[in-house]
Amino acid sequence: MLNKPAYRKAKNPGRRRTNFGCGSSREHAPWALLDFGITCVISTSFGDIFYNNCFKNGVLRSRCRRKTWEKLFDDADRGANATLTVDLEKQEVRGPDGGVVKFDIDPHRKHALLNGLDEVGVTMQKQGKIEGFEQKAKQTRPWV
Repeated sequence: MLNKPAYRKAKNPGRRRTNFGCGSSREHAPWALLDFGITCVISTSFGDIFYNNCFKNGVLRSRCRRKTWEKLFDDADRGANATLTVDLEKQEVRGPDGGVVKFDIDPHRKHALLNGLDEVGVTMQKQGKIEGFEQKAKQTRPWV
């Protein structure tokens, strides 16, 4: 699909209905998507490792029902002006006809994606608590 002129700048590869990313057991798959400029993948299901690696690397993945998927990509088939818009904050995908599809996302992962945080960044947000724990540990267990 991305080899068609109307979709060359697409940020969502589409077209894989089920088990997107199956067999992609390394982080290279989400890296390749990001390198191509793709920041969101919508499918009815995902390969487990790919699913988790997407979040770790800043790629939103969105699951939807088959009928919803078919509707979204029927809209996308209308050509260059048929754009799907993904709004992570509102947790919705908007089609070119004005239709809205809601999606669920774990609040922790949503926070990380909205703030551009990887696992280290999430940990660093808790630096004060970590330092407090270390100080308390030194006081209660000076031998450590």
